[in-house]
Amino acid sequence: MEDAGVGWIAAIIIGGLAGWIASMIMKSDTGIFTNIILGIIGAAIASFLFGFFGVTFAGWIGYLIAGLVGACILIAVWRAIKR
Repeated sequence: MEDAGVGWIAAIIIGGLAGWIASMIMKSDTGIFTNIILGIIGAAIASFLFGFFGVTFAGWIGYLIAGLVGACILIAVWRAIKR
């Protein structure tokens, strides 16, 4: 059984990395804290959306991809709302 503290630390690291990559792809000017939040929330959203279509992610690379896709979606939605 995985320690809950280690799971959260991994989620923060992977989420931060996904958010950072997404901010570079989307050319977004967000801070590191926002990158982490976008990556974590983005991974949850993308996992839900992909799960709806029968696609599942496993392992840290899968969560990184889900976080990247989800963070890009969140950045695009944020830009649309800001306009």
